[in-house]
Amino acid sequence: MGQEQKVQNERRTQKDYSLAFKLQVVNEVEKGFVTYIQAQKKYGIQGKSTVLMWLRKHGTLNWGEIPMNTKNTPYKEIKELKKRIERLEAEKEVLNIAIDTADEMFGMNYRF
Repeated sequence: MGQEQKVQNERRTQKDYSLAFKLQVVNEVEKGFVTYIQAQKKYGIQGKSTVLMWLRKHGTLNWGEIPMNTKNTPYKEIKELKKRIERLEAEKEVLNIAIDTADEMFGMNYRF
């Protein structure tokens, strides 16, 4: 077994990762490019919660209550919530048009 292969098989510790590397991983996860579990696999990070700990320490989003097995990142959740808001705004607009139409048809004011 060559020296290169020995180093590759050794367990790494938190101190083995540079701050720049940690911030790069955190950035990729928070922008939604990968989940923290995918980042762990992509970069060969051995600890199951290592990336999550980096997110909690160095991230800009709230990672304190993210379950270990989640597939959603806060970025994806925000994106989904924005879509939901857009849909609800469109529904509200349709209802407002219906109320305006009813007001005109029956000569009443249904708005409060």
